[in-house]
Amino acid sequence: MSRFLKSALTFLILACFAVTFTAPVQAAENDNTEKSDAPIVVYGDALSDAQKQNTTKLLEIKDPEAVEAYTVTGEDIANYIDGNPNSNMFSSVKITREDEGKGIDINIVTPENITEVSNEMYANALLTAGVENASVDVASPAQVTGTSALTGIYKAYDAKGEELDKERMELANDELDVATDLADKEGMNKEKVTELLTDIKQEIADKNPATKEEVQEIVDQKLDDLEISLSDEDRQLLIDLINKMRDLNIDFDKIEDQLGDIANKVKDLVNDDGFWNRVQTFFSNMLDKITGFFGAALY
Repeated sequence: MSRFLKSALTFLILACFAVTFTAPVQAAENDNTEKSDAPIVVYGDALSDAQKQNTTKLLEIKDPEAVEAYTVTGEDIANYIDGNPNSNMFSSVKITREDEGKGIDINIVTPENITEVSNEMYANALLTAGVENASVDVASPAQVTGTSALTGIYKAYDAKGEELDKERMELANDELDVATDLADKEGMNKEKVTELLTDIKQEIADKNPATKEEVQEIVDQKLDDLEISLSDEDRQLLIDLINKMRDLNIDFDKIEDQLGDIANKVKDLVNDDGFWNRVQTFFSNMLDKITGFFGAALY
């Protein structure tokens, strides 16, 4: 075989390998490009022009012209969850729809201003509302409870033609109200409340309770498991909330993986809090002993 033919054959073989290995990579890149939707931004209507510009920066919107933008108002709260139409809306959100299986990822950009709601509390409530597989950034230039941010998310879905069930949206708002209320109780915090609610939802998915009595058994069992003590009034508040979920036949089994993600995150946070509390207690006790030693020596 001539040198020319050998060279030509070698070139053809290498070219075939190049096409074989690069084509799937290129196809994967194209798939990745097409999967996630462009983000939607929903601004609170109480923002001044300066606050809106600052919020745009906080939400890392490089080109405002490249995203769909809407405004959420008190009328929207009345429309979606029968809330107060005179509400001042400062919380703003950026939502990106993600692929199936991605789960819900919440990022509170201004935790110093979102005072009562955690990332996991938002994620838990959104699953109740029927929102799945989304990345959400929440920001506010002023101190707010953060509960109204849910309405902005509902409006974003509505704008894209995806109508969420109104009863589930109202229930998600009730859940956030109960969660923020319980988090203020003695011995409780945001992480503990989220752990409790997530564990209850997972148990509902597993056992599918048919009666109020069965719901009550699940709630009481989880309170015992997590060593949480609630007043009779707060316990009933929680039972009533979970009963509403049962009445609406929410299929928590369908979103069990996403509930599991929330459970894992919040358990890590609870464990971290426990670790640092033990460290703080250790050094506090050591300081007390040193102070006592020198106090006795001086005496």
